[in-house]
Amino acid sequence: MKAILALEDGVHFFGESFGVTGSSTGEACFNTSMTGYQEVLTDPSYRGQIVAMTYPLIGNYGVNPADDESSQPHVRGFVVGELCRTPSNWRASMSLDDYFKKWNLLGIEGIDTRRLTRHLRTRGAMRAFLSTEILDPAEATARAASSSPMAGSDFVREVSTPANYSWDPDNSLSRDWVLPNGQGRPDPVLVPAKYKIVAFDFGIKFNILRRLRQEGFAVEVVNARTSAADILALNPDGVFLSNGPGDPAALDYVHHEVRQLLGRKPIFAICLGHQILGHAFGGKTFKLPFGHRGGNQPVKDLRSGTVAITSQNHGFAVDPDSLPSNVEVTHINLNDQTVEGLRHRDAPVFSVQYHPEAAPGPNDARYFFSEFAELIEAAR
Repeated sequence: MKAILALEDGVHFFGESFGVTGSSTGEACFNTSMTGYQEVLTDPSYRGQIVAMTYPLIGNYGVNPADDESSQPHVRGFVVGELCRTPSNWRASMSLDDYFKKWNLLGIEGIDTRRLTRHLRTRGAMRAFLSTEILDPAEATARAASSSPMAGSDFVREVSTPANYSWDPDNSLSRDWVLPNGQGRPDPVLVPAKYKIVAFDFGIKFNILRRLRQEGFAVEVVNARTSAADILALNPDGVFLSNGPGDPAALDYVHHEVRQLLGRKPIFAICLGHQILGHAFGGKTFKLPFGHRGGNQPVKDLRSGTVAITSQNHGFAVDPDSLPSNVEVTHINLNDQTVEGLRHRDAPVFSVQYHPEAAPGPNDARYFFSEFAELIEAAR
């Protein structure tokens, strides 16, 4: 069925729909990864967004439940150049089109994703309207322009766990996979849980929880509105601040609680958690023009001079000039010099903007989980 993607500035694209029919609004953004579309769809950090993949062919290896990063998809819409309707992979359980039908998602294919990406890079991420019902460009543009902006939005309340839980208490979900003779199975080796930590769920991904457990952490996952007093009552060895969607400046209720934990427990934060930590330090964040979304972002460690190729998904960044003198910027993005890592000079607290649990090819950033363990050990 014919579909339209209209941006708030009047630029529009016609294509063919897949998944279900209907209409949706969200912030249009793009991801430059060549693979990992299922991880993108199920990453809670994409809540409220219509995501365009820059790689031209999407869906060629299908979908399988083991690759989900959460219990459901979170995107408002999906934009691809060409959809593969006949996936070929021994792990696939269904096609991407069938997956979209299952979850009542709307996608569009057959548009010039290169043109769309170049436009968003020039003009910035913007509100969009995706529809099979309203095909008039003027009306579609008006729908996009009247939708809610990403700035000021709190999507954390939509994606955070409603009930606290212990991650993988029977050690069945966190083992690495090995592929002897092409047959996948869980590695029987899993290190004992040595440290007890509490993880704030702002939209946490399954693979973050797996990596924490693989590093020897027993993880209690808590709702984003959990108070500092309740966290301290659990007496964890450390606190983890997760990734998540929306504007970090809108989460003042979280800033307040995290501020009360500074210096009282070792803290490790990533992505949205890193931005929340920036606010807890007394700093500010700002919206990036088009964000960092993909698996090839170069990040420099200012302490060692080494460069890591990282996986990222965020639309906001910490303002380095707003930070107090006792907070050190440890990492920067080599594309635009934005802050990618922070460390408190006096308290056992550090953060990174990117995803150390992700493996976009390299595994350059995995060492942060062991650094967290070392920080906890030193604070004991």
